[in-house]
Amino acid sequence: MSNTSIIGHYINGRVQDASERFSDVFNPATGAVQARVALAELKTVDEAVAAAQAAFPAWADQSSLRRARVMFKFKELLDQHHDELAEIICREHGKVFSDAKGEVVRGIEIVEFACGAPSLLKSDFSDNIGGGIDNWNLRQPLGVCAGVTPFNFPVMVPLWMIPMALVTGNCFILKPSERDPSASLLMARLLKQAGLPDGVFNVVQGDKVAVDALLQHKDIEAISFVGSTPIAEYIYQQGTAHGKRVQALGGAKNHMIVMPDADLDQAADALIGAAYGSAGERCMAISVAVVVGDVGQKLIDKLLPRIDSLKVGNGMNADSDMGPLVTAVHKSKVEGYIDQGVKEGAKLIVDGRNFRVPGAEHGFFVGATLFDDVTPDMAIYKEEIFGPVLGIVHVADFAAAVELINAHEFGNGVSCFTSDGGIARAFARTIKVGMVGINVPIPVPMAWHSFGGWKRSLFGDHHAYGEESLRFYSRYKSVMQRWPDSIAKGAEFSMPTAK
Repeated sequence: MSNTSIIGHYINGRVQDASERFSDVFNPATGAVQARVALAELKTVDEAVAAAQAAFPAWADQSSLRRARVMFKFKELLDQHHDELAEIICREHGKVFSDAKGEVVRGIEIVEFACGAPSLLKSDFSDNIGGGIDNWNLRQPLGVCAGVTPFNFPVMVPLWMIPMALVTGNCFILKPSERDPSASLLMARLLKQAGLPDGVFNVVQGDKVAVDALLQHKDIEAISFVGSTPIAEYIYQQGTAHGKRVQALGGAKNHMIVMPDADLDQAADALIGAAYGSAGERCMAISVAVVVGDVGQKLIDKLLPRIDSLKVGNGMNADSDMGPLVTAVHKSKVEGYIDQGVKEGAKLIVDGRNFRVPGAEHGFFVGATLFDDVTPDMAIYKEEIFGPVLGIVHVADFAAAVELINAHEFGNGVSCFTSDGGIARAFARTIKVGMVGINVPIPVPMAWHSFGGWKRSLFGDHHAYGEESLRFYSRYKSVMQRWPDSIAKGAEFSMPTAK
């Protein structure tokens, strides 16, 4: 263990690996410890905040064009290190290499959007609103901001936050997941290489100690979070209680309605990818298929040969469709949900428990799992499993499907497969979910739109990235101005109005 590499913090342009506490980082495909990550204490967070505070005045005073030029160079470097980042994701998270490459691309797209900051941050000006007065607005940076990101997207989700916070003139502290922390340090080095001044971006590795320190620190203005709903709610409550602006994206239970007029081959292909891609460790994974009318058995007949042909193995193997789960603890949790589903009376058609990959017997693998006859009172329906488990719920008609989905506490993503334009329009307008797909199984918005759910899938007023993120990371200011030669003599006591 003494020869195991240490993954440290990144503060004021330098990596620091000294710590009183460490946590193991596993290779999910083999089950072996491959590194140890330093866990921050309060003093580590204080040091990172101090570095960011010291760097803030000069960075905030830079023009949006100069800040955008750093993002242009950062984007170029991310392109150059694309495969290296994807390999890190595979090694520490376990997802397959092609999926990891796609994650990196989706993150780079946010950086590309942030490069447009000079246009995006333009303000409005109204000339001579009355009495020689002009009125305009501007958006100014908040100060030091922080982000707490999940294990399932160690590159993409930090890139939802970092470029948007930086181009608006803020300094940023990232607390990545301690389960797959290495990508954060590579991105930090690339930002420095792109010309970002020391202290503007910092990385604090750690666990709840680090998170609580960020939430309670008096000099942090805003917190962004993506993860499970219980933690998102905690982040929101603690952050707002300490006077911070908070954007906390929580959990999901994403449904896909399959109408009788849907192309069932297309629907089955969509479900296989959306339910089992990345081993189900996606907040946009489809975990419930809502089958309308008599389409259920027909769909199952389409799914079974596709499940049987799935290739599960090491994510670095080119022929793997699905890799392992991130840790042994999470593997046990997912298998516990399968146990619970059986106990509650759901029909287990395909069982992914005790799944073994030849040559990787100690890896954290769970095979694709399929339940039929799932009902809304079951835990496997109500709760986010975050694994390769798909449940099928039967309803009589479209109205019952919408009612079912709208009654769920989560409202992150949803999809409907249909050939009927009227059904599609009604679905988009009446469903109480933040991200909607029509014949699109995973409707993740593009970089120039914004990502976020409804109900208990989002705490706070702003969705992630896109124009919503620009608003989150800046303060709106309205300015009214006139000059002495236009000011009438004498005091005015009535409410000013446009003249």
